[in-house]
Amino acid sequence: MTTMLDWTTIDTVLLDMDGTLLDLHYDNHFWLEHVPRRYGEKYGLTLEAAKEALRPRYKAVEGTLDWYCVDYWTRELGLDIPLLKQEVDHLIAIHPFVVDFLHAVRAARKRVLLVTNAHGKAIDIKFRRTRLGGHFDAVVCSHDLRLPKEHVGFWRKLEAVHPINKARTLLVDDSLPVLRAARDHGIGHLLAVYQPDSKLPEKDVGDFPAIRSFREIFP
Repeated sequence: MTTMLDWTTIDTVLLDMDGTLLDLHYDNHFWLEHVPRRYGEKYGLTLEAAKEALRPRYKAVEGTLDWYCVDYWTRELGLDIPLLKQEVDHLIAIHPFVVDFLHAVRAARKRVLLVTNAHGKAIDIKFRRTRLGGHFDAVVCSHDLRLPKEHVGFWRKLEAVHPINKARTLLVDDSLPVLRAARDHGIGHLLAVYQPDSKLPEKDVGDFPAIRSFREIFP
């Protein structure tokens, strides 16, 4: 589906980072390949055994703040997660047309907020690699608000810190649970992303309109 937006009805743009602005391949490779490899090396496990050991531990905290927390995983796994992230930071990549889109949205005098579940240390690594940091009016991190974006309470807290007109706000995010929570809160314009990870097939976006590229929705 090609999504056309009426930009005259939008004042504020909320953008997710991982999978939306940035290729999710980095994060998927990190958690599904690199961490198991380093975990196996530390504890004397084969790669497959390490993956098997980590899978239920990942699943147990999925969708919670701990899942996104670099410090939590450093403690839990006995690994220096920020250091490991830097070992493969060459894989961090911006999706096509993202920078052009950000320039266009700023030129159209829209307010632009990065709204992410990523931990502050992960944000720093990605900003250093991509230079995206200067494109936003504010960065809203779920760890600062103490709730993940999947929780409708996150959106209430966001609005308390950064007042928005919900009906005139656009959120672009690759997570369906996040989009559902934002919809429940009353965010007026919602877009999913068909291919968060460039190395994987397009995903099912449910009943949300979605984009294949930011080129589709330039102001």
